[in-house]
Parts: sequence; structure tokens; C-alpha cells
Amino acid sequence: MALFGALFLALLAGAHAEFPGCKIRVTSKALELVKQEGLRFLEQELETITIPDLRGKEGHFYYNISEVKVTELQLTSSELDFQPQQELMLQITNASLGLRFRRQLLYWFLKVYDFLSTFITSGMRFLLNQQICPVLYHAGTVLLNSLLDTVPVRSSVDELVGIDYSLMKDPVASTSNLDMDFRGAFFPLTERNWSLPNRAVEPQLQEEERMVYVAFSEFFFDSAMESYFRAGALQLLLVGDKVPHDLDMLLRATYFGSIVLLSPAVIDSPLKLELRVLAPPRCTIKPSGTTISVTASVTIALVPPDQPEVQLSSMTMDARLSAKMALRGKALRTQLDLRRFRIYSNHSALESLAAPLKTMLQIGVMPMLNERTWRGVQIPLPEGINFVHEVVTNHAGFLTIGADLHFAKGLREVIEKNRPADVRASTAPTPSTAAV
Repeated sequence: MALFGALFLALLAGAHAEFPGCKIRVTSKALELVKQEGLRFLEQELETITIPDLRGKEGHFYYNISEVKVTELQLTSSELDFQPQQELMLQITNASLGLRFRRQLLYWFLKVYDFLSTFITSGMRFLLNQQICPVLYHAGTVLLNSLLDTVPVRSSVDELVGIDYSLMKDPVASTSNLDMDFRGAFFPLTERNWSLPNRAVEPQLQEEERMVYVAFSEFFFDSAMESYFRAGALQLLLVGDKVPHDLDMLLRATYFGSIVLLSPAVIDSPLKLELRVLAPPRCTIKPSGTTISVTASVTIALVPPDQPEVQLSSMTMDARLSAKMALRGKALRTQLDLRRFRIYSNHSALESLAAPLKTMLQIGVMPMLNERTWRGVQIPLPEGINFVHEVVTNHAGFLTIGADLHFAKGLREVIEKNRPADVRASTAPTPSTAAV
């Protein structure tokens, strides 16, 4: 009985578990690039360490070593690997430093060069060890964490909608990759606590040939479209001069007969075009491609000044758009194309409206949609790192994008840009005052 109860609770928990809308896999192929940039940053940090003067007396020997500077740093052997339970491990061996310093020595006996060399070398090694460990700790925890702070977690996409990239669980590391599950959910900025239930399939990542893979489920795109719908963005109202000239001429020619029959006196009145999406659009991802299904109302009317508007047509439209995804920099962009549509109307001859309506959508609506969707939404990557050479693959219910990484900016440039001055001063390692 207890076993049955435990099984029931496990199934119940699984039924309510939410799948991620976005997954990211970083493969071992990316580690060499990350290691080289990280070691370059580490070398820059170590070359800026402050080494205190070394002065004192040892018997008849007086010494003063000052103005110690690191002139060269060589990290001849290093490895960066994924480690299960630890995520990443960096190992550095056979590192060497070049130093320049001013020395003042006074001694009262001869043949002490070997002694002095050993003494100075030991003292320098002691001082360096006192300095390097704090610098490594500072670079690994404070400075690199400031880089990770540039990763968008919950941020605005534009003036209407935001996106939630919070991690749903700890990253999972294997010997060949690091997998991260993100919520990947949009929300209206006026309803920050609103959340669309995720009923889509869980995206899967199997590939390891590229540096990084990103997977998006249908939920990712559905939550975006429903958020814009709730924000009131999926509607279009054009009146008078706002109607493109070519579209104005097309509509007047199409409805010329109706205008003459209904109210010839307002034939030159401004034209009004209103398109309103009636329900949140839905995304369908198949191996053959990605489509967006939309149901909208279309109203065309004349609006004479100081008179009631004259409605020329009112219809309902079911449209299907094809969507092509692409990564540019670190933004996911979408290009939409009208594939087919059906119209329903009780007041118009549908056959005569099909061609002008399609033209109207192509020249008046689709460019506005694509102008917005091509702005894109940022993928959760640190600042200064971009995607290149991307390849998009569709699956049943989700799509994956494989790409390589490119450092558009150096780590130091990004860290210095995003580190406040007060934090810069407070987090710098304190020079050691140890004396030999």
C-alpha cells in the first residue's frame, strides 16, 4: 500500500512538472575558446598585482628590493574540462613569471652571491604566493561573476513584453557538455505575475558537433504571442495618411462600386483599415517547418469628417504564416511570410476580395510584423559573446539551433564596463604586508 501511494505521488508530481521552454547545451568544443579568453584575462589580472617592497637585515647583510613589476607571465600547460557535480575545472601547471625590480644590497663579507640569489628568490616566491592567491580568488569569484551578471534573467524585450530566463534547476555537467534548462517564458510588462501554462513537449538536445546548441519549444513562441496579444499589440488601425498610398489606391478601386451605391458623396473621404487579432496566435513546429496560425477580423470603411463612418466590408480571416528562425549575434530573430488564408463575410463577395486582401496583407501588414519580429529577443549569453555559423533544425514540437561562439569583446572590456566604481574599489585584493 505504501509503495502504491509513493508511486501515485511520483506520478502526480510528474504530471505537474513544468518543462523548460528553452535549453542550452555548451559542448567541449567551446571550452578551448573559453579557456584561451579566460587565460588571457587571468594573465592581465596577474600582471597588475602590486608586490610590496622587500627590505630588512640578516646578520651583516642589509637589503632593499623595491619597484617589483611582473613583466611576463607564461601559462604553458592548462586544461579546462567539464566535471560531473562540479560543472567546470581549470588546471594550470608549469606557470612562470618574469620580474623586474630595483635592488640595494650591502654586505661585509665576500663570496655570498649564491646565498643572496637563494635569499632573494625565496623572498620573491613568498611574496608572489601572498599576492597570486587573492588575485585568482578575486578574478574567479568577483570579476567573472560580474560577467555572468550581464546574462539576462528576467528582462524587458521592448516597451510591451518581457522574458523570463530563470534556471529551472542546477546545470547538469557530463564529461562532454554542460546542459542548462531555462523557463523561456514571455509575459506582458503590465502583468508581470501572469504565466502561460506550458503544455508543449520538452525540447531535446542530442547533438555535440557545434560549440553550443539552443532548443526552443512551441511554448516559447506561444507565450510570446499571447503576451503581445494581452498587451494589446496584435491590432492595427490605419486612417487617412497612415494608409500606404498603394494600399489606399487598391482598396478604393476594389470597393469603388460599393462606395458609389452606398454613399457617393463621401467617395473622397479618408480610408480606414482596422485589423484585430481575435485570439492568441499559436505556433506549430514540425520537421517540415514552423507555422503560425492567426484568426483576425478585418474592417474597411470610409470616415468622412463630422459624419458617421461608412463601412465597406467586415470579414473574419484565418491566416497561416510560415516562420523562419535565425540567430544574429545573440538575438533570436524571426522572418514571417504569408502562406495562405481564408476569409468569411456576410456582406461581401469573397471571390472578389481574395486577391486584394492578400495584396493588402503583403504590402501593408507583413512589413510591419517583420519589422518587429526581426528585432529579435536576446538569448541568455554573457555580454561580448555572440553566435556565429548557426544551423536551424526543426523537430516535432521544438527546434534546435547549433552554432559556434565568438568573443566580440574581451573579458576585461566587458567586466570593466559593467563593474561600478565603488565595487571596483571595494573588491580589489588588498596588497600583502607580510615581511620576510
